[in-house]
Amino acid sequence: MSAPVSLQAPGPAEPAGAASYARRFADRYDTWFGRKGLTNDTVDLLARLAGSGTALELGVGTGRIALPLARRGVRVEGVDASPEMAARLAARPGGEHIPVTIGDFTRLPSDGRTVDVVFLAGGTFFELPTQEDQSRCFHHAAALIGDDGAFVLDAIVPEVLIGAEWSRGHVVPETGEDLVVLYRRFDSAAQRYHSHYAITPADGSGNVHIHVAFRYAGAGELDLMARAAGLELRERYGSWGGAPFRDGCPYHVSVYRPARRPGAPDRA
Repeated sequence: MSAPVSLQAPGPAEPAGAASYARRFADRYDTWFGRKGLTNDTVDLLARLAGSGTALELGVGTGRIALPLARRGVRVEGVDASPEMAARLAARPGGEHIPVTIGDFTRLPSDGRTVDVVFLAGGTFFELPTQEDQSRCFHHAAALIGDDGAFVLDAIVPEVLIGAEWSRGHVVPETGEDLVVLYRRFDSAAQRYHSHYAITPADGSGNVHIHVAFRYAGAGELDLMARAAGLELRERYGSWGGAPFRDGCPYHVSVYRPARRPGAPDRA
């Protein structure tokens, strides 16, 4: 069982990849993007990996994952670029027990203690705007999980989503009475995509347009970043619910662990 990690995140409070929606719409974020079924699956997988230990969420937001994970007996900590999101989390039942560091989660020195799981959910990893930022995140996660932990992230499969069928605008389900339409635009030459959310709130408060930019990487590139950080892929699923990762899956959930030394016993 690991002791909680102590973090001080240097640099600007909002890294380059953070979007202004975090400041403007923290109070509505969960309604628009917090699909219940997906949240339950995410918590189940992370609880299995963390056991009764400690989990650190990079991009903790308003606590969509952190709060139910904490109720499962996991000690949860978070890092986020948005003070508004962190304030929203702290105001929710149980949020006062989840410490949050405001800062850039690609620059996370520790005092030598470790956590059992470091994770990102909801495509947050690709909000890091450069390969350098993404590689640095792998290295810092590797340092934070020590010899026995896990680094977990979800990521789109660009080869699938770049197709016209997936790029076409569609209604986002489970958003209450508000209407949320998502459209993605890909720039394959730059390895970037842009998600545009057109939101019509049911309360008549006025239409909202949210634009979030991402720098994507294929599964092979992510695995190379992991290997450079001393990690290796141990599990890859086609969903947070544990579905097999097969051809045609639009995203994957990958579990990385410290690379095994020759002759070392296998870790679950």
